[in-house]
Amino acid sequence: MAYNEELADRIRISLDGQEGVVERKMFGGVAFTIHGNMCCGVVNDNLMVRGGPDRLQASLALPHARPMDFTGRPMKGFVYVGPEGLSDDGALSGWVERGVTFAQSLPKK
Repeated sequence: MAYNEELADRIRISLDGQEGVVERKMFGGVAFTIHGNMCCGVVNDNLMVRGGPDRLQASLALPHARPMDFTGRPMKGFVYVGPEGLSDDGALSGWVERGVTFAQSLPKK
């Protein structure tokens, strides 16, 4: 299954200069980690963001966000953001920053 390469490129630009970023293929798409902790990625045309379980409800309250249910059950602390919520770079950067903040709060792997 292909993923949105344009969105992946926009994330790469947003993460440029961020220390400890590694890109990995997973979930049939691409994921970005910070010091070994997943922060965000692309699955199909959706942005995947790991904001953590404590911020899940706040993330879901934002426009175009929904639970990440890749396996048929929602994954704790993860959301999908649909393409309509990523139309400008500012919106994308805000979501990516949520993921970076959470990943940086975890011990390095």
